[in-house]
Amino acid sequence: MAKRVAIIGGGAAGFFSAICMAEKKSHLDISIFEKSNTVLGKVKISGGGRCNVTHHCFDPKELIRFYPRGGKQLLGPFHTFGPTQTIEWFKKYDVKLKVEEDGRMFPTTDNSATIINCFLDAVDHYGIKVKTQSGIEKLTPLENGNKGWRVNFQHGGTSDYDAIVLATGSSSNFWNMLKELSIEIIAPVPSLFTFNCKDARLKNLAGVAFKQVKVKIQGTKLESEGPLLITHWGLSGPGILKLSSFGATHLAELDYNFKITINFLPSLNEDEVFEILNDFKNNNSKKQIITGSCFSEIPKRYWQQLVELLQLETKNWADASKQEIRKLTLSLSAAEFSINGKSTNKDEFVTAGGIDLKEIDFKSMKIKKYENLFAAGEVMNIDALTGGFNFQNAWTSGYIAANAVNESLEG
Repeated sequence: MAKRVAIIGGGAAGFFSAICMAEKKSHLDISIFEKSNTVLGKVKISGGGRCNVTHHCFDPKELIRFYPRGGKQLLGPFHTFGPTQTIEWFKKYDVKLKVEEDGRMFPTTDNSATIINCFLDAVDHYGIKVKTQSGIEKLTPLENGNKGWRVNFQHGGTSDYDAIVLATGSSSNFWNMLKELSIEIIAPVPSLFTFNCKDARLKNLAGVAFKQVKVKIQGTKLESEGPLLITHWGLSGPGILKLSSFGATHLAELDYNFKITINFLPSLNEDEVFEILNDFKNNNSKKQIITGSCFSEIPKRYWQQLVELLQLETKNWADASKQEIRKLTLSLSAAEFSINGKSTNKDEFVTAGGIDLKEIDFKSMKIKKYENLFAAGEVMNIDALTGGFNFQNAWTSGYIAANAVNESLEG
């Protein structure tokens, strides 16, 4: 009789683990259970509907730097199955990937349907059952020396399985169920979010972007550097998203009310900015301050609004006092903004929290306390920056869990 495996969760990690499992042990009876009526929802919307499959970063030591939580634990797994193996895996299924300037990798079709169809064709080929609207009510380890599990379904009925892979993503209900099994769960908090900020310096400037800024959260060691984008609700861009990710837990504790300091000229310190402004003043004394900045890094619209707010719009450079030049310096190199809340980054959402990483053997993705219970993807307390890194965790952990299940069920 074929050994039975239940994959709980019809997302990226669940599908990938099921397919990798069937590739080597096609005789297994594998079922994917998804509580909603659709599968692979995040895959569909990822990368604006193009699906950011992975990132062109092939050094595991470099790769783990993009994971605020779980990076250290993923170092070994990335040596086993990283972006190189991911590219090869998809190539095997006739899915070609391309690299963009920022290192993100997408299917050459620029369509997430390519990845979804790849998975759906593969599960069909291997006879993997996909059951939607199949939420799980309870998991119970079998007794009498059996290594399997009994699954109670929300719609009624039970079924026994020889092994289970948990791939439910960021599901609070499922995490609560795991707590009943004495599996420690780190409380979930949002990661990768934008900052809400009502400030006169940002008013009506949605769409204005800075190529590189340095952002610090006051009263902490949290800081990041990268592009910044002014939005209708405040501040976004890679520099902000990175900070939100690495500071996810602390910012939740602050209830998303805190102050940040932005250096819009990160290659310069305050004294250097002051000196450059003074030199520009001496060499352009008859020019109006509002007509232009001496820093090409500062967008014209932002400069003009800043000058107006500092009440310098009618002055020539010669008329600016030392105190006014100092205020302008601080506004460029150490600008303080009050943050009051957060917003979701487009349609993408990532959660920090989940199964405590101490509960998992990362050589097999096995839950240490139980036999034949494995985890893959965001159900664990692992999250990453944007750029294909969260999916890479899904592929890596899904692959390792699949191999471990196969080994466990041999014979």
